[in-house]
Amino acid sequence: MMERTEHIFAEMSLGDHLEELRMRLILALLGLGASMVACLFFGKYFLVLLTKPYFAVQKDANLPAMLQAITLSENFMVYMKVALIFGVIFSSPWIFYQLWKFVSAGLYSNEKKFIHIVSPICAILFSSGAMFFLLVIAPLMIRFFIGFDIGIKNVQTNVTVSSYVSFMLLMMLVFGVCFQLPIAIVAANKIGIVSAAHLRQARKYVILGIFIVAAIVTPSADMISQVALAVPMYILYELGVLFCR
Repeated sequence: MMERTEHIFAEMSLGDHLEELRMRLILALLGLGASMVACLFFGKYFLVLLTKPYFAVQKDANLPAMLQAITLSENFMVYMKVALIFGVIFSSPWIFYQLWKFVSAGLYSNEKKFIHIVSPICAILFSSGAMFFLLVIAPLMIRFFIGFDIGIKNVQTNVTVSSYVSFMLLMMLVFGVCFQLPIAIVAANKIGIVSAAHLRQARKYVILGIFIVAAIVTPSADMISQVALAVPMYILYELGVLFCR
């Protein structure tokens, strides 16, 4: 680790690192901005995709399939938020590429070639995590919440479009970020922080840590969303260990 640190600072000064970071952030934001503008033209289709699980569960439960907007600007803000988050998803290959180009300043020449492999894998994992929640976990979670009986009659749940869409988008981002776990494991192994043997020995602590992280990052304090995130994370951890081996 000391040799690698000396190698990094021998090639670039602190000012050079900051300038490189600024340039990569600008390029990433420009890509995100272009993607968000494009998503503005398809916001209605994205909203249909987001609300489809909720309306399907409501219909199966013989309940009125509707969401409420209680403020004048709520629909507009929801539309812009959807365009932003889907802009992040579609521009994720470019964003991850810029991130890894910045990281590559601290890599040896024979390691920099892996940037073109790691960047698309990060984007695929991020998009897979977001879609996994939207298509698989969200319907199960919504069905559980709607069908939960609190023992009181004549209780009506009025869900606003803003709260629902915000929850869905946040969970998509959480799943997308957590699906980066194999990349983090392989990177840590590559630079010598951990070995495959240490990763195998630490399984019981990793399981505990994964459930703690899932409990922290999920916005709702329910076991359904926590388990739904923890189980895929542990599977991805094992995949990361397998790649290290």
